[in-house]
Amino acid sequence: MTIFSAALLLFLVMDPLGNIPLYLTALKNVPSQRRTKVIFRELLIALLVMVVFLFSGQAFLSALHISEPALTATGGVILFLIALKMIFPQGDDGTSKNEEEPFIVPLAIPYVAGPSALATLLLIINGEPDRWPDWLMALFAAWAITGAILLMAGPLAKVLRNRGLIAIERLMGMILIAIAIQMLLDGIAEFAIELNRTLTQAAPINTGSL
Repeated sequence: MTIFSAALLLFLVMDPLGNIPLYLTALKNVPSQRRTKVIFRELLIALLVMVVFLFSGQAFLSALHISEPALTATGGVILFLIALKMIFPQGDDGTSKNEEEPFIVPLAIPYVAGPSALATLLLIINGEPDRWPDWLMALFAAWAITGAILLMAGPLAKVLRNRGLIAIERLMGMILIAIAIQMLLDGIAEFAIELNRTLTQAAPINTGSL
């Protein structure tokens, strides 16, 4: 995976265009002069959470004894479900009903640093942990573009309108489905290779015992 493909994958999973209506709803009771500061603060918190998860992901996997093929296949399934939700959104958007200024929840978590983004980071770092500077760069690039879009949420919502935002989100969902299916197939292929290697190594032992 290249830096560009990792950044693109993270950007699609963060889904900033789909989050524009959610951000605007969550910030409706925040004075307009404070909204930019609140969004920037929440974006920084989300970035901190994702960076910590990027570097602690390997220890998390080791503790759970999760193999790379299992993680790849699971990541494909998770991304597929996320993409389906982007294409066929549910009625409940999960927006906060709080009258107070939002803090951490829901703007930072889960709108930016959600379970899907954290799972994607886990998948990326597990594939090639030695390339962590590349993955950190990809994360920062995806976060920066996401942040720029969310900071312009108001003007973008006026230009694109609701139908435009839905159309773009569904297009992103279709791209994400293709990526998810490829990841699932890669996970199955890796498992088949490992299984074949295990059976090949065990065959001489079984033959000798006979």
